[in-house]
Amino acid sequence: MAGMGFGNRFRYWFDGMTARGAGAMIIMLFLATVLLILLISSMVTASGEDPLNREFPGIAWASLMRALDPGSMADDQGSPFFLLSMLAVTIGGLFVVGTLIGIITTGIENRLGAMRKGRSFVAERGHTVVLGWSSQVFTVVSELVEAASSRRKSCIAILAEKDKVEMEDELRVRIPRRGGTKVVCRTGCPIETLDLEIVNHRDASSIIILPPDDDAPDSSVIKTMLALLNNPARKAGPYHIVSIIRSPGNLKVAEMVGGSEAQLILAGDIIARITAQTCRQPGLSGVYTELLGFEGNEIYFGHEKLLANEPYSRAVHAFEDSCLIGLIDSTGDILLNPSADTVIGDDSRIVVIAADENAMKISAIQRVLVHNDHMTAGPETPPSPERILLLGWNRKVPMIIHELDSYTARGSQLTLATGQVEMGATALENLEVTVRRGDITDRPFLDSLDMNHCDHVILQSCSEQLPPQQADARTLITLLHLRDIRRKGGHSFTIVTEMLDERNRRLAEVYNTDDFIVSDKLVSLLLTQISENGKLKSVFRELFDPDGSEIYLKPADIYVKIDVATNFHTIAASALKRGETAIGYRTCEGVFINPNKSRQITFHTGDRVVVLARD
Repeated sequence: MAGMGFGNRFRYWFDGMTARGAGAMIIMLFLATVLLILLISSMVTASGEDPLNREFPGIAWASLMRALDPGSMADDQGSPFFLLSMLAVTIGGLFVVGTLIGIITTGIENRLGAMRKGRSFVAERGHTVVLGWSSQVFTVVSELVEAASSRRKSCIAILAEKDKVEMEDELRVRIPRRGGTKVVCRTGCPIETLDLEIVNHRDASSIIILPPDDDAPDSSVIKTMLALLNNPARKAGPYHIVSIIRSPGNLKVAEMVGGSEAQLILAGDIIARITAQTCRQPGLSGVYTELLGFEGNEIYFGHEKLLANEPYSRAVHAFEDSCLIGLIDSTGDILLNPSADTVIGDDSRIVVIAADENAMKISAIQRVLVHNDHMTAGPETPPSPERILLLGWNRKVPMIIHELDSYTARGSQLTLATGQVEMGATALENLEVTVRRGDITDRPFLDSLDMNHCDHVILQSCSEQLPPQQADARTLITLLHLRDIRRKGGHSFTIVTEMLDERNRRLAEVYNTDDFIVSDKLVSLLLTQISENGKLKSVFRELFDPDGSEIYLKPADIYVKIDVATNFHTIAASALKRGETAIGYRTCEGVFINPNKSRQITFHTGDRVVVLARD
């Protein structure tokens, strides 16, 4: 075994110094240069061999210049001892300068490499932090960019276990236009407290946790929340955390971890409710997509002193380019679609659908033009039993069936056609469920399902058995068969299809009569809305609750006369008489939310009015 000799100790010390980085190595070179110059200068001074008879400071300066510039000794004259001394300084200088250049070059390369790795600190305040990377990140970032379009500048910081350059390249391709929003990518693990420091999460206005595309997304979300909230160096104030939980069984645990600082969205529950509602109301998916996205109309909160002590029935007509849909009382409770005689208090805030915050302006408190002679008071057709075909299987299917049971009339029938059934016994009041086993991409099996009297078809993605693109491919094959069956058989059933990727939805979208539920996109839109305003969660909870005020598309002829030009003020007044709030309409041209209230509209048979109602 080698002893603790001087050579071993020196090598050990040298290795330790070099391991400290470029700064320590530069200090070592500086000290080596100083020792060399002091040694040579002392020897020349003591020998008296300097041809210019300079003192020690002059000889030391000349030696330093020779060390830094080897060419400066070309014209030296003197004794052999002096020339050899200057040669030693020059050779030492070549070593020092060459090594210094190498250290500086290596240091710069290492720094650039570190920047490429995405490990530098994000020096921002009031930014949005996105933790994790999944297929949802593109929708989230694009919506955050759209939400910040009216601001001078904003920043989105993404931290994920993915190469920084790869993240930037993918975002650049999918989201080329970002306005004044800076998107910063950093590489790190969201559950590591040291990595979280990189994105400066303490100064962020909101934190979005994206569940990964793997078999245990909820555990990653919970661990990330623990890393944020249980950090000894966490910020003093509350965080604003928004995330998605996939499994209902994990929601309670996630709520215990997040407490009041986390807004959690149960993705399957939301998509199940939207699917069940859209199944029976074609066009409803377009309404939700517009309200959840930042492009178009969104939901805002405001305070208007001019509306104090005014009844809700008059306040509805006070906005020309916005739709009043509810109130927030002094206690913070949100009431959507209140009764027409509800008086707005001095401290009450209003809930409005508008294109942006600047559009929430009162245009008229006085009486507006309402065509009372255009109104109708026709009763709604009572619900009758329906026949529904549900194709495919995933964990949302039992929730969809449960939601359909809340909306359909007693005696309705549902046929569940799938190659995999995991649903146990469920107590249903209105639906009779029949299970048919088979491959939903097989045309003979689809033909055997007897769609002659079918009212609605729901096509679910097999998202838990296959990767997203393969699952969407199977869904697309089944959808093409269904469209062909509907066309050849002259059927009129509606089709609601769940897609996982928005790009595949665009490939499949041919007919306006079909609805698409792009589950990840809708959840991502909701996630982004709540990250910008946490109070919106209560609004959307009410909209998705069967016991609350939900969005309905009802026949236009129960509100106003058909084939007669009227305005939206008249539609709104007619809806108020029925205890509803009108927010738009649907014609053959599409769905229109928050229309101008004075513009003339002529409804035809089959057109519908979009309202908030309790049934």
